[in-house]
Amino acid sequence: MNMMGAPIILLKDGTEDKEGSQQVLSNISACSVVADSIRTTLGPRGLDKLIVDRKGQTTISNDGATILKLLDIVFPAAQVMVDIAKSQDAEVGDGTTSVVVLAAEFLKMARPFVEEGVNPLLLIRAYTEASNEAIKKLKELAIAMKTPEEKRHMLIKCAETTLSSKLVSQDRHYFAEMVVEAVSFLDEALNIDMIGIKKVNGGSTLESRLIKGVAFKKAFSYAGFEMQPKHYKDVKIAMLNIELELKAEKENAELRISTVEEYQKVVDAEWDILYNKLEQIHASGAKVVLSKLPIGDVATQWFADRDMFCAGRVPQEDLDRTMAACGGAVLTTVSKIDDVVLGKCGEFYEQQVGSERYNFFLDCDKAQSCTLLLRGGADQFIAETERSLHDAIMIVRRAKKIHSIVPGGGAIEMEISRHLRDHSKTIASKEQFFWGAYARAFEVIPQQLCFNAGMDATDILNKLRNKHAKGEKNAGVDIHQECVRDNLEACIWEPSLVKQNAIVAATEAACLVLSIDQTIKAPRAPSGGQMPGLPQQM
Repeated sequence: MNMMGAPIILLKDGTEDKEGSQQVLSNISACSVVADSIRTTLGPRGLDKLIVDRKGQTTISNDGATILKLLDIVFPAAQVMVDIAKSQDAEVGDGTTSVVVLAAEFLKMARPFVEEGVNPLLLIRAYTEASNEAIKKLKELAIAMKTPEEKRHMLIKCAETTLSSKLVSQDRHYFAEMVVEAVSFLDEALNIDMIGIKKVNGGSTLESRLIKGVAFKKAFSYAGFEMQPKHYKDVKIAMLNIELELKAEKENAELRISTVEEYQKVVDAEWDILYNKLEQIHASGAKVVLSKLPIGDVATQWFADRDMFCAGRVPQEDLDRTMAACGGAVLTTVSKIDDVVLGKCGEFYEQQVGSERYNFFLDCDKAQSCTLLLRGGADQFIAETERSLHDAIMIVRRAKKIHSIVPGGGAIEMEISRHLRDHSKTIASKEQFFWGAYARAFEVIPQQLCFNAGMDATDILNKLRNKHAKGEKNAGVDIHQECVRDNLEACIWEPSLVKQNAIVAATEAACLVLSIDQTIKAPRAPSGGQMPGLPQQM
């Protein structure tokens, strides 16, 4: 492996040096280990993982993408599993654990063929063709919802199915309705950046609520804040990136004066500059003043005397969302402040939420925005609730655009598996075995659901195969009732896009891993640009 004298180093010290089928088998084993680390989190009875990072910070989660991001995976090929979990999370928002488990099962089913010397390219071709057939069958099985009542019912059930495997599963109906109402409140673009999530420690999870507007925690305030009004109707909002306070001079500043009068002029000039800014803001008609930079005690008292509300040191995220919802612009000068650059909302008020004071902007003028105020005990619990609701929001958003569902609980996987097995029998070549292996891999989803719930997976799978062979295409596992039933009637639904994206991503990942027959670590060239061993350039 010494081409033109260039050194080639294989991986890190202690990593096995393999090529060909041995490298493929090693990659399959590594991917299986990654999948095994999150396999037990799948489904309504899935367990959580406690991850402690190097700084000692703890994260409790059963979200596949979150867990894999926090794991330190050094095996290069195994990073593929992390990538498909991230893509599933970004594209759909849910099904991250399913896609990793499914990809690992595709690889597991391919392992015996690789050991027998089958060219991986033949497996890749068969898997790709089988994936296309699976997607075609999935689209045939998808059920469209037409009336507004059906659509809303579909969205709530899809959100409930997503939340049933999360930490808030006991209150899934409450949160599902909250999520559907939040997404339905948005504009047609369904921009989820307009949904803010704020976490307030203390209280019960059922004290969480939806605010149809922008809400954020009260910023730092100086003396005089208590005198300001806390409620307005039809208010104009000035959003600034200006310091409204008197600042001390820098250490290297120098000003030479000879008389007391000259000193007084300097002091008066500072105050005049500040008061001129305040006068211009007041003259614009703004009643609420928000600034990314501090608003000092002089300005706070000045605004209070004129029945104006102000808040300094507002986080950039909250300022941006207020601007997007209420209109206007963030100003760096007040010289040209007018109605065009001011935001507007129908109502503003401040209210106590737990131990914190929050500012609320309702009936925003420019765009629909809403905020989820989450309550709960430990920080880790509220953080996991936030991740769960993010998944549900993404699912509802996709379902609103697609308007089609498929039965959950492994029903769709069993029906696709049966269809692919039947189709494989029509293939005369040895690809029939590859199609059969791909078809059997789909059974891992209901099987893992049963394992995690403590049910007899072998018995359940036999019942499911029997029902699907008889034409009961919606039969799946109902974990809550611990039985096999028609999951469409049981309202265990998922958007068809979740399954479609999972099948495509898992198949592509499996094909990518199968196509790697050697891993090479190329060293970086030392400073100066010439890699040791390379011939000098002419």
